[in-house]
Amino acid sequence: MSPIRLTFADGITAQATALDRIAEHVEQELDRLDPQMLDVRTPTFLAMGASHAALAGAILDLRAGGVRAERALASEASHVTRADLVVAVSQGGRSAETLAALESVDVPTLGLVNVADSPLEATVDVTVGLGEEPDSYASTVGLTGTCIALERLTARMLGGRPSPWVGIGDLVRGVVADATPIMRDLAVRCTGTGVVAADVVASGAGLTVVEAVALLLREVVRLPATPAVTRNYLHGAMESAGRSLHIVVGDGREVALARTLAGAGHLTLLVTTRDVERDGALEVLRLPEVTGAPRTVAEIVALQVLAGELAAAAGVDVEAFVFANDDTKAGGVDPGDFAIASPRLDA
Repeated sequence: MSPIRLTFADGITAQATALDRIAEHVEQELDRLDPQMLDVRTPTFLAMGASHAALAGAILDLRAGGVRAERALASEASHVTRADLVVAVSQGGRSAETLAALESVDVPTLGLVNVADSPLEATVDVTVGLGEEPDSYASTVGLTGTCIALERLTARMLGGRPSPWVGIGDLVRGVVADATPIMRDLAVRCTGTGVVAADVVASGAGLTVVEAVALLLREVVRLPATPAVTRNYLHGAMESAGRSLHIVVGDGREVALARTLAGAGHLTLLVTTRDVERDGALEVLRLPEVTGAPRTVAEIVALQVLAGELAAAAGVDVEAFVFANDDTKAGGVDPGDFAIASPRLDA
C-alpha cells in the first residue's frame, strides 16, 4: 500500500513529528535483523535520484570507520558482484533501475524503503522500513527519514553507537521557524533580480545536501541547479556567477567563499552554525550547534523551505511535475501528476 500523499508545504511541517517516529521505528526494524548480516567490509549501496543523494554522507561515515563502502546509481551498477552486501534504497520501493540492478546480485540484499508491500520488499532478502510515513511527491519526509535510517544502519555496521536523533523533532521545528522569514525574503530578492540558476556548494557529508537540494530546486522550482564540492568549486566553476543564486553550506572555507561571491554582487545564501552577519548580497541562516547526520537533516529542511518559497514567488505549482517518464517506476506513473505524459516506450 502507498502512504498518504502530502502537499510539499505540509511535508515540510510534518517532518518534525514524523522524524521522531521514524527514528524510533528504524531502531525496532534494525533490532530484528541478524547482526551477522551487518558485519560487512565491502557493502555497495544502490539508489536513484534523491535516495542516491542521501547515501553520500553514509558512505563517508562508513569509510571513516574502515568499511570500504561504495554507492552507485542503480542504472550504472556494473560492479555489485564485489560487494559482501547490497543495500538498495528506494523510498517508494518502485524505482525500476534499482529493481533491475538487483536481478544480477548474488550476495545478501537489504532494502531500505518507506512503503510496505512494495516491489523492492518482494525482491530483497530483508527490509528496513521507515514506517509508511506520509510524504510529498517531491520528497520531504521520505528524504530526511532516509537520512535517519542510513545513519542508524551505518552505526550498526560500525559496531553500534548512541542515537543522535533524540530531539530531532524540536530541532526541525526550530529550523523551519528560523528559516521561513529569511527564505521568504530571499525568494523575493531572487524574483526581483531575475535569478535563472543556482549553485549549491558544500563539502564532506554536505555532499548529500548539495545533491538533494539541487535536485529539489529542479523538481520544485524548475530552476536549473548544480551541486558542487567546495574546493572543486574554487577551481573555475564559480567563474560563471551571474544571475544565479549561490547556496553555500558549511562553516569552513564556505564562509570565505560566500563572502567573496556576495562581495562581487552575486546573491548568496550562507547556511552555517557560525556567527556571520548578513551584508548586501549575502543572506545568512545560522543553524543551531549540531553536528553529524542531524546537521545534514537540518540543512536539508532549511533548504526545503527555500525551495517552497522560491516556487511560491515564481508562481510555480509544486504539486505537478512536468514530465511523466513511465519507465522509471515499476507499474508506471500516474499521468495525472504530470503536465506532459511521455509516450510509453513499449508502445
